Amino acid sequence: MFSRVTPYQLKPGAREAAVSTMNEMKADILALPGLKQFINVIGEDGKGYVISVVESEEASNANMERVKELWGRMGPHLAAMPVPEGGDVVANWSN
Repeated sequence: MFSRVTPYQLKPGAREAAVSTMNEMKADILALPGLKQFINVIGEDGKGYVISVVESEEASNANMERVKELWGRMGPHLAAMPVPEGGDVVANWSN
């Protein structure tokens, strides 16, 4: 498995609108080929992280244009367009 971790910063006061936009995009996000898990974390300061677990790096790379479009829909709420980072999943634990 492969994971992309994308740090981002929301504009001040944009949290509620950003979460609403993300929820509207849920079906489009979950429709990304090979996506196994999607996690979005936002701190009180508006700094956030999207963590996506995908079946392979190839599947993740193939989704990049669509992912850029999705981030574009979040654009009005973002301080800057985020830059994703990725790597192999070496542990994926849960209780």
